[in-house]
Amino acid sequence: MKRLVILGGGESGVGTALLAKAKGFEIFVSDKGKIKKKYKDVLLNNEIEFEDGQHSESKILNADIVMKSPGIPDKVDLIKQIRKARIKVVSEIEFASKFTDATLVAITGSNGKTTTATLTHHLLKQDLDVGLAGNIGDSFAKQILDKNYENYVLEISSFQLDDIIDFRPKVAILTNITPDHLDRYDYKFENYIASKFRIVENQTDEDYFIYDSDDEVIEEWLKTNSIQSKKLPFSLKKVIEQGAYYENNKIIITIDNNQIIMPTKNLALEGKHNIKNAMAASTVAHLLKIRKQTIRESLENFQGVEHRLEYVLKINKVQYINDSKATNVNATYFALESMDAPTVWIVGGVDKGNDYKELFPFVNEKVKAIICLGVDNAKLFEAFGNMVDVIIETQYMSEAVKIAYKVADAGENVLLSPACASFDLFENYEDRGRQFKNAVRNL
Repeated sequence: MKRLVILGGGESGVGTALLAKAKGFEIFVSDKGKIKKKYKDVLLNNEIEFEDGQHSESKILNADIVMKSPGIPDKVDLIKQIRKARIKVVSEIEFASKFTDATLVAITGSNGKTTTATLTHHLLKQDLDVGLAGNIGDSFAKQILDKNYENYVLEISSFQLDDIIDFRPKVAILTNITPDHLDRYDYKFENYIASKFRIVENQTDEDYFIYDSDDEVIEEWLKTNSIQSKKLPFSLKKVIEQGAYYENNKIIITIDNNQIIMPTKNLALEGKHNIKNAMAASTVAHLLKIRKQTIRESLENFQGVEHRLEYVLKINKVQYINDSKATNVNATYFALESMDAPTVWIVGGVDKGNDYKELFPFVNEKVKAIICLGVDNAKLFEAFGNMVDVIIETQYMSEAVKIAYKVADAGENVLLSPACASFDLFENYEDRGRQFKNAVRNL
């Protein structure tokens, strides 16, 4: 009986434990923090051995395989010891993918992956048996155990890709690459880029790679590295022979000799970046033989993703917008780009080595006041202090929203788009977004 040790008792850890138990592994779950009650109950009900508040080395270093939560960095001593002992370390997607024959569509990128994954799932589910997993919803492992769909759309982070061995998606999508999480990659952008491209490393010439060919980082990498899969790029700027491009308010997708043309005037999601998300998702749908009519209708009735440019309420003609999911500068770039009125911008949190320069033109042009919401706001003051008349700091969401309410005039926007991680003051970006929405509703 193989011994599987799972580090981290969250969604992916507990999902993996359930699948592994069904497949006859001996299992031990260990979490240095507290395991949430709902997950503890599942482990107890399924008689799976676990501990929290500590890592007992004696129960971990005797593993055949270790599945580690994507949140645990490699530089932790325990991980170093595990690797030194030559124990195989895998991520949940690597472990789970061994137990399904489903067609896998895997999506990664610094931004747009949640929207692209959710939209792709929305397009495919009209005609196919398809699950949505990875960083979204129920874990991939648990879905394989419970439902075992014929197809999966997986939203995958670079941290999950760091621990793959054989993981091979039929369709891989790379939405873009901008500096993010550099604290986990020795502050070397090239390490992060290499991590993202692991999504294609096991693909063969029977597989497909869909990517943004307007992204210079991706294009540069492809010039110097060869991949096996068939390339289907998408672009807003140039005509693409095999893949997707945008011209005269239409998306044109060509795969082999099969072309579809879709007008974008009725797209449910606004903004240039969303045309790209729509191109990527539609290319997958076209590839998997979804009907043109279905793709068109689905693009027009898609509801979007919570905490991503989510319009919350209008109060006294001021629009409040929740973009808590913007955990890096590039995501905030898209948010500010799409603002069409003077904006009060709520920003800040855990800075991951951010460079704010690319935001300067938008801040000069569109931002009338900045509210810094973080434990340490010095870098924000340094970057933007001279650009706006009003820059204020606070550590409470309710106070940030009250200040915004005072500063914003009719016809303007209040935008929460933090450009940072949320762990200094909030549990996660969802918690941050919900607190913002509650504070707005309580005004």
